[in-house]
Amino acid sequence: MSIKLRQAGITDDVKFGENVTVIGPVNLYGCAIGNNTFVGPFVEIQRNAKVGDFCKVQSHTFICELVEIGNHCFIGHGVMFVNDLFSEGGPAGGDASKWKSTHIGNKVSIGSNATILPVSICDNVVIGAGAVVTKNIAEPGIYAGNPAKKLRNL
Repeated sequence: MSIKLRQAGITDDVKFGENVTVIGPVNLYGCAIGNNTFVGPFVEIQRNAKVGDFCKVQSHTFICELVEIGNHCFIGHGVMFVNDLFSEGGPAGGDASKWKSTHIGNKVSIGSNATILPVSICDNVVIGAGAVVTKNIAEPGIYAGNPAKKLRNL
């Protein structure tokens, strides 16, 4: 029996802006973290993901490849981003050509335990705790539920 043991940590290919705070343990590799951004413990940010300036990423959040988060965003505890829609009935595995991207605008707040599928979310949006975002959000406002629906304007 052969076992590969890899330690979580921060690889040397992570691009950090100025005044970034990271609270370990974390798993950060091949990603970019903007200026004055906070990353809490037990967060994973994968390769080719970007987090903007003045953001706060709370504990136990998973930001997968192809996710881009704008500036002045809040990502609550346990938020899960998804890039694989199981379009062929199962996981795409390492076939990145089957993965989809997610774009989060500026001044977006995502509540704890929300799930964000591959979508585009415009600026000035609040996503409620536990929401599941399955479609693009093109209009500022407050969204919640499963699937997430607009509740009201900001």
